[in-house]
Amino acid sequence: MRFVLAALLALLIAPTASAATPVIGIGEQHPEIFTDASFQKLGVRDVRFVAAWDALNTGWSRTELDQYMYAARAANARVLLSFGHSRNPKLAHTLPSVKAFEREVVRFRARYPWVRDYVTWNEANHCSQPTCNNPERAAEYYLALRRHCNGCKIVAADVLDGSRLTGWVKRFQKRLGDRRVLWGLHNYIDANRFRSTGTRALLKAVKGDIWFTETGGLVVRRNGSTVMFPGSISHAAKATSYVFRLAALSSRVKRVYFYHWAPAPTLTPTWDSALVDANDKPRPAYNVVRRWLQQHGIAR
Repeated sequence: MRFVLAALLALLIAPTASAATPVIGIGEQHPEIFTDASFQKLGVRDVRFVAAWDALNTGWSRTELDQYMYAARAANARVLLSFGHSRNPKLAHTLPSVKAFEREVVRFRARYPWVRDYVTWNEANHCSQPTCNNPERAAEYYLALRRHCNGCKIVAADVLDGSRLTGWVKRFQKRLGDRRVLWGLHNYIDANRFRSTGTRALLKAVKGDIWFTETGGLVVRRNGSTVMFPGSISHAAKATSYVFRLAALSSRVKRVYFYHWAPAPTLTPTWDSALVDANDKPRPAYNVVRRWLQQHGIAR
């Protein structure tokens, strides 16, 4: 009898098994990933890149974007292309008009017609982004992107887990009415605190499918954030493993993008949740991902 009760309790607290295995991708800003032997061993073909919404207006940012996009295409990788704030310091906190955003969407579509997966705006509910207090404008950007990308898979709203999540997505959805859309989540807090609060909150607040468009285990952080959680190579591996448990909470979680591949090439990077170290040596978190992919017949 005691065994039966324990088994029933385990069923109650266990996450719901997904009906299908989620697609695994890597978020990375540098094209060197595509020639990395460790990346190739994973068998992963999905990547995510964040571009400034006005990236095509500046020579250096246009070149940077071209290098990544053409390297990805040569490697037969499927890019999830995410828009974000301008990298011009004078415009970084300025919301573009819907017409200006739409004009740039047309240019992106013409320059990279093979890209069929988009994110309307990266971490749109975070106050490093000009969309932080205006989910209605973000919804209008989504509608503009949808007009020019018929048949594309578009993450309508891409949000960071935290206290601002539920109210923000409800305002976004209200602007769209009954339209069912795809949602993106960066659930770093859940993953690194080994909880499911933010992930469950989004699952409860919205009806559509969800992609973890950025997640992973933290090694080190120096970005001035007041949101505290631990970081180390061993912690990152445990958090990475926990991400797969979060993905198993619902069959609506269709993709998971781990961020990122390699540390930024600086002495003191402000953020490091990379799967390999600065010398391209796989970290324990890489092995967690690879084992999962091997179990599902993907990695070599």
